[in-house]
Amino acid sequence: MRTLTGATLLFSVHVLLFAVYPVKAASTQPGPKADDPQSQAVEWTSGGVQHIYGFPDAKPKDKGSLTLSAAGLSFTGKASRAMIPRNSVVSVSAGDERVELWGKKGQILRAVIPDGGGVAAAMVMHHRVDLLTVEFTDDRGGHHGAVFFLPANEAARALESFAKTPIVAQEPQNNLCQGSSVRPHSVLLLTPIWNQVEVPAAYRTLVYERLLHQLQQVKEINHVFRDGENNAQLGCPQETMQLSISGFQRGSEVKRAILGPVGFFVSTTQMKFEVTVTDPLGRVKMQEQIKATVRGETESTNVATTVAKKLAKKYSKALNNSADSTLLKSATSNACCGGILESAS
Repeated sequence: MRTLTGATLLFSVHVLLFAVYPVKAASTQPGPKADDPQSQAVEWTSGGVQHIYGFPDAKPKDKGSLTLSAAGLSFTGKASRAMIPRNSVVSVSAGDERVELWGKKGQILRAVIPDGGGVAAAMVMHHRVDLLTVEFTDDRGGHHGAVFFLPANEAARALESFAKTPIVAQEPQNNLCQGSSVRPHSVLLLTPIWNQVEVPAAYRTLVYERLLHQLQQVKEINHVFRDGENNAQLGCPQETMQLSISGFQRGSEVKRAILGPVGFFVSTTQMKFEVTVTDPLGRVKMQEQIKATVRGETESTNVATTVAKKLAKKYSKALNNSADSTLLKSATSNACCGGILESAS
C-alpha cells in the first residue's frame, strides 16, 4: 500500500483549502443592487452557474449567472445570453451531483501527483453541485428541457422562487395530423417514458435533448419534430420514435476517480432503453434495445450523450437499409417490366 509523502500531503491539503473557495464564492455572489430599478422584479439569481445543455441560444458548458424574474428565466454567460418566458415553463426539478473541480485540467493535475497523491486528491478535488432541470415549451408547443449545474443548495432556493408563482398547467397539443400531408424524411421524437424505473429529471431531459440534436445531424432526416409540436403547417411526421427507459443506475464519479483503474468497472453509470419507431399507421418500423455506460473519470450525466449517439447511428443505419430495400424493389420491378416489353415486341 502506498503512503503519502510530506510534499504530497501538503499539496492535497492545499487543494482542499483552495477547492472550497470557488464554490462558496459562487453561491454567495450578490444579485442586483437595491437601488437598481429592476431589482424588485428579480425573484432569484445565482452566479457560478454552468449551462449543461438545452437552453435556447445558450452555449453548452458556458458559465455565468441564472436569474428568475416575473418576465422569465434568463441566463447570462461568457459566450451567450438567452431567456425564456415565465409562462412557457411547465416543470422545474432539483437534484445534485459530484463533479471534478477543474474538469479535465483537474484530472491531468491529479495524474501527475506522485506516490498515489492523485488518488488522495480525488477525494478533495470533487465537490457537490446542484442540478436544476427546467422543462418548457416553445411558440409551437414543442417540448424542451434545459439542465444547469448550480452551486450547492442553490437549486432549492430556485424552486422556492418558482413556487411563489405556481406553474399553470398547459393544454397538451394534438400531435395527430388532420388533412396535412406526410413530410418525407421526418421523425417525431416523443419524450421518454420511465414508468418502469425511477430516473432523475436531469437525465431524462439530457437524453431527449441530446438525441434530438443527434437526429438533426443524420443526413437522411430533413426535420425532427418535438413532442407536442403543432405541425399543421409543417406536415405530418413520416415516423414516430418512442423511448422507454427500462433501467437506470447512477454511479459515482468520485468513487471511479478514487479507485483509479478499478473505477473503470466499479460505480459505473448505466442506462437501458427500449426504442420503437412506427409509421403514421402505427406499424413498427424499428425496435431496438440500447445500453449505455459511463466509466472512469467522466461525469455521470455524459451517459445521455452516449445513448444519443448510439441510437442516432442505429436509426441512420435502419433508414439506409430501408432506402436500399426500396431501390432494390424498384430496380427489380423495372427489370421485370422491361423484359416483358422486349419479348412482346
